[in-house]
Amino acid sequence: MREREERESEFIDRLVHINRVAKVVKGGRRFGFAALVVIGDQKGRVGFGHGKAREVPEAVRKASDAAKRNMIRVRLKDGRTLHHDVTGRWGAGRVLLRAAPAGTGIIAGGPMRAVFEALGIQDIVAKSMGSSNPYNMVRATFDALSREDDPRSVAARRGIKVSQLQARRKETASTAEADETESA
Repeated sequence: MREREERESEFIDRLVHINRVAKVVKGGRRFGFAALVVIGDQKGRVGFGHGKAREVPEAVRKASDAAKRNMIRVRLKDGRTLHHDVTGRWGAGRVLLRAAPAGTGIIAGGPMRAVFEALGIQDIVAKSMGSSNPYNMVRATFDALSREDDPRSVAARRGIKVSQLQARRKETASTAEADETESA
């Protein structure tokens, strides 16, 4: 029992949205609640869940359980930001996530901010384009995070060493700078 409590305490959860819904019945209205929760360990694992119940605490508990069931791992650069810029979409919701230098902080709105805090990202710039529906924004953010690739997996996929990949990146950056100075 104690081990389970310690394991659960490593996760932080953020309540993103609560929706009150009403069902009209013979005696009046019956209210129910839907909760959207993001949960993470602040070390690169994050998940979201949706729960519905007649009472708010029960809906939040169900959503937290669902979030723990479908967690994803995201590889972070230096444990604080993304490796590269990435976009994600879900329905009409589109998000753009940009890697940021140290000290930038989390520049993101509402539902995306909750995801980044639970994930453990410290420096990121994010923009939501399209739908402002919290469900679509969270799902679009997860879509973007699932597209995130770290240099180790890219190098393995190409069959080269990470140092070779990094050298190529610096090489292309220096040629791009040289082209800019020639055109100016």
